[in-house]
Amino acid sequence: MGSRQVTSWQDRNITVAGLGVSGISAARALAGLGAVVTVVDNGDGDAHRARAAELAELGIEVRLGRLEGGGGAGEVLPEGTDLVVTSPGWKPDSPLFLEAAKAGVDVVGDVEIAWQLRGEGAAPWLAITGTNGKTTTTQMLASILKAAGLKTAAVGNIGTPIIDVVTGDEQYDVLAVELSSYQLHWAPSVRAHSAAVLNLAPDHLDWHGSMEAYAADKGRIYEGNTIACVYNVADPATERLVEEADVEEGCRAIGFTLGAPGPSMLGVVDGILVDRAFVQNRQKNAQELAHVDDVNPPAPHNIANALAAAALARAFGVEPRAVRDGLRDFRPDAHRVAFVDEVDGVRYVDDSKATNTHAAEASLAAFEPVVWIAGGLAKGATFDELVQKSAKRLRGVVLMGADRALIAEALARHAPEVPVTDLERTDTGAMLAAVREAARLAEPGDTVLLAPACASMDMFANYNKRGDAFADAVRELASGSAADTA
Repeated sequence: MGSRQVTSWQDRNITVAGLGVSGISAARALAGLGAVVTVVDNGDGDAHRARAAELAELGIEVRLGRLEGGGGAGEVLPEGTDLVVTSPGWKPDSPLFLEAAKAGVDVVGDVEIAWQLRGEGAAPWLAITGTNGKTTTTQMLASILKAAGLKTAAVGNIGTPIIDVVTGDEQYDVLAVELSSYQLHWAPSVRAHSAAVLNLAPDHLDWHGSMEAYAADKGRIYEGNTIACVYNVADPATERLVEEADVEEGCRAIGFTLGAPGPSMLGVVDGILVDRAFVQNRQKNAQELAHVDDVNPPAPHNIANALAAAALARAFGVEPRAVRDGLRDFRPDAHRVAFVDEVDGVRYVDDSKATNTHAAEASLAAFEPVVWIAGGLAKGATFDELVQKSAKRLRGVVLMGADRALIAEALARHAPEVPVTDLERTDTGAMLAAVREAARLAEPGDTVLLAPACASMDMFANYNKRGDAFADAVRELASGSAADTA
């Protein structure tokens, strides 16, 4: 896959694949530059038709649903297409892209278009990817940059579509850019000021085809970096991606670690986040940045996120005080290791966003003892390693969801002494039942942790709804407990 830089969009025939947020953003921007835009999507519901009507008013053709000649609109390459712009989730082997390849037509994503649409003097990008922690780290970075007095925004895989940001009227000093593996796959010419890969674990392998392909797409984020490639010392695969990257002369490899840092690293010493990378005489000196308690929440994986954000900020020249102030100001999104309540001496924590085993492992590592609520759609994952690493922390486990048997089997193999409750029900009251079972297993001082290690769509619309159901169930449990003691 290649991408040719476009000098003029006037009268170019561009097909946009997907009528979601990023697709609409790309279609609007390119049509505004004079391109002839056609949007294709296999969907044909009320929401699709409403969006299509809005784009039609801008002179943008939208093809939905099934075509008269057979096949979905999103499977057929419109005649005369010069370039295909895809939404992130479309798989590389989609029929539309196979047709484009046969016709010699490039396929790129909205991030690639955003990169090409940047004007002269555009804000540099500080880019972040990884299997887990991307959004939190990007938001931490934006908070630090704001604390330094810089005009910035968290964009990319979060917030405002990145095309809208780079083509809008707002002028930024620097952008904090979250990039998914999907987006990086379709963004061959992006060149960040500095970038970080937080971690690598099997995920989205059905999309990428293999772990090697997934890692390679993540590694694209380092290509052409000018100042720093930030990697995770505890995850050697991220450092290998740095070693394999083609970067600008003078670009440095900067590690982050939860232990004491060596030269050219950031790490933790006696509860203090310190910098031995962006200081004079880094062989001997270290700069205090913040205290562990400045990180919200101060769970180990979140401290790692904070160190990665700090490394990127320091690469951009941000002063230590701004790192501390930005971390103090930061508030994580809902459903990310979020404390819900304490009932009868037991803490209840919502990490519904832990939708894969790597994220669940990090979440479990932050608490002990734990009653773990898990299960959902496994997405092809296996759970033996997760259970092996976490077994000693477990007071008990409550399983729910479509693929709960896979976790039950791993528990039977590696933690047979841990009591397990298997909930077959999938109705709207299932989460309340799970929380009540967890409360029965828990003892004062324990943490009941929702860290499903699975996707939510078997029972819930998304991980947010699952987390909301957990919080509602905890509140109901708390009200019942209060009534019992009244």
